[in-house]
Amino acid sequence: MRIKNMFKKLYMMAILGASVACQATPGEPIKVAGSKNLEPDQQQSIVCKEVTEMITHYNYKKIQLNDSISTVIFNRYIKALDENHNYLLASDIKDFDQYKSRLDDDLQNGDLNHVFYMFNVYQKRYNERIKYSLGQLNKTYDFTQNESFMFNREDQPWFSTVTDLDKFWDKRVKYDLLNLNLATPDLTKDKEILKKRYENLITQSGKLNNQDVFQIFMDAFTESVDPHTNYFIPSRAAQFNIDMSKSLEGIGASLISDNEYITIKTIVKGGPAERSKQLTIDDRIIGVAQGKNGEFQDIIGWRIDNAITLIRGPKGTTVRLKILPKGKTTTNSKIVEMVREKIVVEDQLASKEVRTYNLNGKPVKIGIIDVPGFYLDYKAYQSGDKNYRSVSRDVKAILDSLKAQKVDGIVIDLRQNGGGSLPEAIQMTGLFIKTGPVVQVRDVKNRIEQDTDDDPEIAWNGPMAVMVDRFSASASEIFAAAIQDYGRGLIIGTQTYGKGTVQSAIDLDKVIGNSFSKLLAGVTGKTGQQGFVGADGRPTGFGQINLTIAKFYRINGSSTQHKGVVPDIQFPSAIPLDKYGEDTEPSALPFDMIAKSSYSSVGSFATVVPELKTLHDSRMQANVNYKNLLEDIAEYKKRDAEKTVTLNEADLKKQHEQDDAISLAHDNARRTALGLKPLIKGEPRKKDKDADFLKIEAGQILTDYIGLKK
Repeated sequence: MRIKNMFKKLYMMAILGASVACQATPGEPIKVAGSKNLEPDQQQSIVCKEVTEMITHYNYKKIQLNDSISTVIFNRYIKALDENHNYLLASDIKDFDQYKSRLDDDLQNGDLNHVFYMFNVYQKRYNERIKYSLGQLNKTYDFTQNESFMFNREDQPWFSTVTDLDKFWDKRVKYDLLNLNLATPDLTKDKEILKKRYENLITQSGKLNNQDVFQIFMDAFTESVDPHTNYFIPSRAAQFNIDMSKSLEGIGASLISDNEYITIKTIVKGGPAERSKQLTIDDRIIGVAQGKNGEFQDIIGWRIDNAITLIRGPKGTTVRLKILPKGKTTTNSKIVEMVREKIVVEDQLASKEVRTYNLNGKPVKIGIIDVPGFYLDYKAYQSGDKNYRSVSRDVKAILDSLKAQKVDGIVIDLRQNGGGSLPEAIQMTGLFIKTGPVVQVRDVKNRIEQDTDDDPEIAWNGPMAVMVDRFSASASEIFAAAIQDYGRGLIIGTQTYGKGTVQSAIDLDKVIGNSFSKLLAGVTGKTGQQGFVGADGRPTGFGQINLTIAKFYRINGSSTQHKGVVPDIQFPSAIPLDKYGEDTEPSALPFDMIAKSSYSSVGSFATVVPELKTLHDSRMQANVNYKNLLEDIAEYKKRDAEKTVTLNEADLKKQHEQDDAISLAHDNARRTALGLKPLIKGEPRKKDKDADFLKIEAGQILTDYIGLKK
């Protein structure tokens, strides 16, 4: 496929463009008393220069690093550190201003000292605030006063003095304590809970490392260029690739950090952890050893990502875990030995359900396919594995099973689907059309290529609809747009995100290569950081850049950039359109158009959409769930505009009770309308797929279409 050739060309250009000019040595780090005094390392300096080089030369959006973009990066970085203006002082910001127009030079020189200095000042202020809060817990608080706490200070000026900060944090502690007291009216116990919370915040602050700082700053840099060019440190790169492939190599257990212990949260069915029959949920992992004879490494108090690094590894390799069973003391530990395997994240794969509707007294079966992402196990595909996993393969298998169940129509649910593999979007579109163009792609040299479905086989040629929402993006928009342009199916939901750009994921280990590792060894006496384990179980040291290399266009010539896909039948958006979407991103590329492709529509909904809308609107006028949704949207907008909250216990309690009552009433109205058992006050609210009335309505709209077509 041509798009793959484009990725390959870019990769080769990036490798050829890598230069060992990164030998320039930055200045000395600036010390900050009261912080961990985190410092950048030589490897980060090299990565910084290389990423800067790639973005300025190969990114689709042409940018020149100058004082203007330096200011944008500076503002994004400060916002990332202290968005709510809770920690830093006005004097700190004034001090930082000297770097506002220098970050462009720092990026090109690989000098991260100013960036780390600003972070260390922030960390100092953060630690001071949390320690101050701990000291306030001995005070006696009066919850009968008519005070308020401004929880949203994003648009407020920075505090001028420590005294001003103290006054703010007095109220912050009071607010935290008041909320605990409303849930459990025992001030002594509540203060102890809050004390542990604050102590944990200080502990977590102490676990931050230079990779965390580097990631925050590189986010500020790349997102100032465009929202979807991103650099990932090794641990983030590993997680990104797991998300893309929906698989990893390890023991088959998800972990959390709980009170300094790495604790098992869930166990994957059929994985090594389950088959060992020696691990249960809430067991704690206190040590990890590699192989049958490796030495154990104590991981109590470790960060979760570092612990996962040790536990994951290539399939076929052995890992031994020192386990502290739930409820046991450190003297009751046991050793569990397992062989790592490839684990498929089943709950993130495409899935199906069948719903039955009534059409003039006759049953209509609608198959609903939930597609959470356009995933592809690229490593397995590239290695020639005939059983590699991909969304198009999974959806094809699901369609075959639904045809066997004799469904009358298909709904593809792309809500919350942020995209994924572009080739997979093309392949999945091909399941519903015979042959033809699916998407047009314009590269950095303004060359336009057309990606087509060349397979004449159609997996489903019956009635279909596609559900979308504001978080349907990228590959989801390619699929939905193609289905709409061909007149192949109805698009139902809300306007999509509007991401119309293509990224290439570039492994910087391959780009930077051995020459840089040798350079590092010469400068520092150490090789590159090889501590993190990717989805394939192998370590990665320099991270990954997702570089915007092209812009895609619908076959009708329109870009989805900014505008997204507008549904044929629209639902109200529970997601605020003015807060989320490409058109809310200051650095996003603009909307434009190119010539349309040569294609033939297979149908049109123009004549039936008005009647479908009428039937839909009629149902919604009498639908209590629809009424509640509109009320929830209005209430969200009202609450979102609020900046303060009362610190009067009686008033806040009344407000909480009213909110809970409204929420419970809305939930029970929805459940009653769908024939589900109402909840009682205080009962946990589990997610129930049968309570998704918008999904049910999408199936009803398709049923209406089937009726009108007859």
